[in-house]
Amino acid sequence: MTHTGTEAAGTPRVARRYVEHETSQHRSAGIHDADGPHESMSAAQEFRIDLERIRFSSYFARLSDVTQVVPQSGVGPVMHNRLTHSLKVSAVARVIAAQLASQEAAHLAFARGDDAADDPTGAVVARLGGCDTVVAQSAAHAHDLGHPPFGHLGERVLDRVARERLGLAEGFEGNAQSFRILTQLDTLGRDFPGLNLTAATRAATLKYPWTRSEWIGVSLAELPVTERPRGVGADMVEGAEKFSAYSLDAAEMESALAAFPEIGAGVQTVECAVMDLADDIAYAVHDLDDFARAGVLQQAAVQGELRAWLAGSAALAAIELSVLEASWRAPGHALELLWRRTQVKDAWIADRDAFTEAVARVSEEVAESLLATPFDGGIDSERAVSGFTRRWIEHLRTSIVVEEQPHVRSGHVRLDRRAWHEVTVLKFVHAHFVLERPDLGQSQRGQARIVADLALGFDAWLADPTDAGRAPRRLLEWVDEATAASFALRRDRPELLIGDTSDAGLRRQGRSRAILDYVAALSDQQALTTHRALTSG
Repeated sequence: MTHTGTEAAGTPRVARRYVEHETSQHRSAGIHDADGPHESMSAAQEFRIDLERIRFSSYFARLSDVTQVVPQSGVGPVMHNRLTHSLKVSAVARVIAAQLASQEAAHLAFARGDDAADDPTGAVVARLGGCDTVVAQSAAHAHDLGHPPFGHLGERVLDRVARERLGLAEGFEGNAQSFRILTQLDTLGRDFPGLNLTAATRAATLKYPWTRSEWIGVSLAELPVTERPRGVGADMVEGAEKFSAYSLDAAEMESALAAFPEIGAGVQTVECAVMDLADDIAYAVHDLDDFARAGVLQQAAVQGELRAWLAGSAALAAIELSVLEASWRAPGHALELLWRRTQVKDAWIADRDAFTEAVARVSEEVAESLLATPFDGGIDSERAVSGFTRRWIEHLRTSIVVEEQPHVRSGHVRLDRRAWHEVTVLKFVHAHFVLERPDLGQSQRGQARIVADLALGFDAWLADPTDAGRAPRRLLEWVDEATAASFALRRDRPELLIGDTSDAGLRRQGRSRAILDYVAALSDQQALTTHRALTSG
């Protein structure tokens, strides 16, 4: 079982990891149910309840019909969806967290004077608040709950429509939506908002622990890209590109993070860093085996790009950036662009030799091995794909580094230099040869229009004085709740609000936030059906 004892300072982890969590009717440091808090429960039991609450959530079940990378209908039933992806992220997170928890346990045994050798990594983990495998699993289960229909495409469309058409300057962000679901929207059928999870689990979902508005107007002159956390972006007038809480939910974020005084501002908890790393690994490795099975990845194209860069690395390095950007489809040019972006953003770890070695290894493992024989559904093909996945997961699992003082663009748990570059190149193969395929353009434009039409259609419906009362009941209730929360925020924390904060402006913001909540909660198929119903006739 995962270690959940006491840390060296002598304070029970359960007491330190929980803060008072206030709901409409209950207030306690533990877990709440309708009959009150379970104060006698151990941390292990409480964390297990968190995991089960997420697993039983209708938002979690919905992920089985939300696009992961490309629509399942496009390439057959072998493709991951957001649910299977989340389960694999959870499996990888469990393995990494168990490794860290074991090291933490060894250190604590040494600190107690047991006959055991000290573990320096375990000492760091303990000082940072510990690592519980179930908490890491829960965060992995929850990390994609906020993805709207059609995945990242739908996320970009909702953000654009919210800011440009719905008067909501804060826009939409999938990570912030996940946190909103956990703390506000999903009620478990009870009389308080959210799933009422422990502070440890809530904090573990905060990949980008800030609001969008915190970064509004921060220029490159004030803070260069190399000194900004991942996800903030460059010179964003609108604020951070990625963030984990809307202003309406900022107090919930602050309360969760307050349980971890050892973690610096804007830094992930250990379990959150484990989840984030597991997400990267699953994205880089598991999705590639999907594409190999489906025949989406073609050996000639992948091999041509990687080999061209390896053979012409010196010549490519001398090409002007503008020329590279204009000719990115030429063999080797896109990979050179990747290296230059990596070098600019992540100079703290980027190394040309390590990048070259990573390209060579991925070329050998993917282009010359995984894709050498077309997948035919037979046993040998399946073994080849499964073997590739198994080797890479084991390699990356054993390439973990834990740092007490991480770089601002990293986390307390990360990959070592070699593996970091390898994952960068694996993700490039994924993006360049799958996401940028021209044949996806037509369907994605159609999907983007569906998402935009849904948001604008519901907005028009709610603005119709003669018919607004017949809008979906849940949408109407969420409008009331979000509007009331907006007015309360202006009263209590006005510095968190952006955009029009007049009475009319806040009513507009509340309505728009509720519309985004409603549309984002639809599955791919529900979005198609709802769009057909709203636009037919």
